[in-house]
Amino acid sequence: MRLNSPQINIITKACLKASRSLIRDFGEIENLQVSTKGPGDFVTSADKRTEKIIIEELQKAHSDYGIITEESGSINTANKNNRWIIDPIDGTTNFLNGIPQFAISIGYEEESEIKCGVIFDPIKNEMFCAEKGNGAYLNNSRIRVSNKKKLKDALLVTGGPRQSSKIKKEIFSEFVEVSNNILSPVRKFGSAALDLAYVACGRFDGYWQRELNYWDVAAGIIILKEAGGFVNFFEENNKDPLKRNILASNSNIHDEFSNLIIKKNIE
Repeated sequence: MRLNSPQINIITKACLKASRSLIRDFGEIENLQVSTKGPGDFVTSADKRTEKIIIEELQKAHSDYGIITEESGSINTANKNNRWIIDPIDGTTNFLNGIPQFAISIGYEEESEIKCGVIFDPIKNEMFCAEKGNGAYLNNSRIRVSNKKKLKDALLVTGGPRQSSKIKKEIFSEFVEVSNNILSPVRKFGSAALDLAYVACGRFDGYWQRELNYWDVAAGIIILKEAGGFVNFFEENNKDPLKRNILASNSNIHDEFSNLIIKKNIE
């Protein structure tokens, strides 16, 4: 049985409270008011409401903590040592189309390091959580990455590109390169947070994606690491520290997987 830190308990409580209205909204998806935020990137009234509930719950516990969140941007920017990183609905397009593959993702960062995180899938009632040094869990069961030994046998998942991406050709080319080196077709499920969580619990063997936001992956990073997985951030953009290109997998295939992506980048 895991021992939860105060931060994990705070995050869990926020997720559970926010999920109640989110589940109701998902059940009435046709009636939601939808506005376009950008090409291929939508925001709903449910997204904003979920974020509001989460922020209120987190601020009850620590009103002075910094917050980085998808909809509201940055809050309490003076505090850079203690920050909540929030994605109220990761997998918004799935949500909007009635596809039950989305999650609430909340990470806690202390002195620029993710210390704990929770990814909660409210429809499947699956809560992935981890804190540094204490392992990763799905509900109350310990999880570990898969033990697949060879990249060619791996089940991989990816996402993107967005319609607005300026490197779509490169991303599609990379997809083809990876596909040609594995036996099973690459999966695309539409939620970066759940993709990482699924690698952490062994459902997938590896995941990569470009042009992500920090809030997409913050919680997933610690969950994957505590489940025994490896994470690389490649071609980082120092001008935009909230953007991420990520590669994650079990320890056995990580070098082979990384070399394939790096090789493609160099060519």
